[in-house]
Amino acid sequence: MTTHLDALRLRLSNERVRLANAKTAGEREMRSVWVAGIEKEIQCEMAGKFSDTLPNMTDDELLAALEA
Repeated sequence: MTTHLDALRLRLSNERVRLANAKTAGEREMRSVWVAGIEKEIQCEMAGKFSDTLPNMTDDELLAALEA
């Protein structure tokens, strides 16, 4: 099973390759912003910032909330 953190790390690796192969200044700038955003998301994940923001809901409660 792939964790969210593993998926973020793979995405970061792929985006760094794309950044290294970028052809234009605009593409390098855009991909640099994306790399920084993914790095920040990984830092937040490692710090556990997202775990405190998610509500503790059962599946039935979640489905009910989504239907509302």
